[in-house]
Amino acid sequence: MIPLRPTQGYHMERYRDTASAAPTPSPLREKTSTPSEKEVCLFLAEYGAWLLGCGATCIRLEKNVQRMAETYGKKVELTITPRHIHVSVLDVLNSETVTTIASVKAIPVSFNLNTLLSQLSWEVADRRLGFDAARERFHSIIHSDSQSRWTVLLLVTLANASFCRLFGGDLWAMAIVGIATLAGYYLKQVLLANKVDIRVVVLACAFVSSVLGASCQLFSLGDTPAVATATSILYLVPGIPFLNSFSDMLYRYYICSFSRFMDAVVLTASLSIGLCAGMALMKVGMF
Repeated sequence: MIPLRPTQGYHMERYRDTASAAPTPSPLREKTSTPSEKEVCLFLAEYGAWLLGCGATCIRLEKNVQRMAETYGKKVELTITPRHIHVSVLDVLNSETVTTIASVKAIPVSFNLNTLLSQLSWEVADRRLGFDAARERFHSIIHSDSQSRWTVLLLVTLANASFCRLFGGDLWAMAIVGIATLAGYYLKQVLLANKVDIRVVVLACAFVSSVLGASCQLFSLGDTPAVATATSILYLVPGIPFLNSFSDMLYRYYICSFSRFMDAVVLTASLSIGLCAGMALMKVGMF
């Protein structure tokens, strides 16, 4: 067994059966520019690290990676943990296996990035997108953010104000919740852009939004001040980690399921601390 030196940024090992003669590349392989096992392994590892980091479930990751590997004539085995992805790519023709480990990207949850990366896997499988084109398309996706932060801020504000109305809030409550959400989510964008820990971000945003939301109750604005206070922090509820945890449990990814559940619990605790601190500062209560 001959181990090769790891590539920068990944832990790479290659194994070859020394008893058999090394296969010589055929002219057909060179003409069609079939990617090597190492190239496919590194690409799939980086792809998986980004896909899992942006909020995809483990079953989606596994299906997308296997879909692309089969298109390039490779067999892939995945081991998914909360912080790392272990990818092994096997070429069934020459029995050569390449293994790499990639760290999951610590990025905010993004439905847009999740969708684009999933579309890429289907483009590879259905449209037979070449390896170089797929790799170029992948880097274009992860380095370009097509979402306007101001559009997202406006939509989140309107959505949370709508939640207030859904729970019985009047116009005054909706207006206060909109202002609280606008301020809190803008703070969240600024803090995340400066690489602040997400737990601190949630606590700070919950505190700011609850202080602003409590103004409806403090100044006796409208008939539903309690609804305004309660719904001012709904945009911070970690719904995606809870849902992903349940999905991973159904498909028996128990380690990732428990990890995501605990992340969601910690974020919920941070949210609760910020909410209680804001209500205590404003001297208002829910009951």
